Amino acid sequence: MIEAVLAGYGLSLGLILAIGAQNAFVLRQGLRGEHVFAICLTCAASDALLILGGVGGFGALVSAAPWIEPLFRYGGVAFLLVYGLRSYYAALHVSDGLEPAEQAPARLWPVLTTCLALTWLNPHVYLDTLVLIGSVSTQFDPFRWAFGAGAVLASFSFFFALGYGARLLRPLFARPSAWRVLDALVGIVMWAIALGLLVG
Repeated sequence: MIEAVLAGYGLSLGLILAIGAQNAFVLRQGLRGEHVFAICLTCAASDALLILGGVGGFGALVSAAPWIEPLFRYGGVAFLLVYGLRSYYAALHVSDGLEPAEQAPARLWPVLTTCLALTWLNPHVYLDTLVLIGSVSTQFDPFRWAFGAGAVLASFSFFFALGYGARLLRPLFARPSAWRVLDALVGIVMWAIALGLLVG
């Protein structure tokens, strides 16, 4: 069970770490100190709903049609390899630091609306949670819910650490080298998980 929790945590964290609009938005709000708790909770709770839906729904689907599992397993391997390759490419070619201090709405509801849009209107979030995490979770039966719990824990810990730790990170992530290291680490995690799927 512990192995399933750690695997879920590692996969989810690797997916969330990818630099994107949502993370930049959370980082920006953290740097500005505006509605940090609400933003972090919204992002993490949204991820939790999608992850649990993927773990539960995908498991039922695989039981009804066993041929789907290997299809998604190798599809997940291909996705992880490409994802890792993109991270390595970004690590080699990034030339700018992140500028998260753009203007943002000061009132809660406009900020939450933007956060929800960045989360739920991003097509990659469905691939990451419902498909990828859902498919990988089947490799950990009968502990797939422990895998899902690890993935949810990664989401909560990441978003709250990013939101509340943003002020400490501002000098660091103003430098392109910090993003190079982060992207390289994401690539390593993605390829390690792909290898685990292939040999497992």
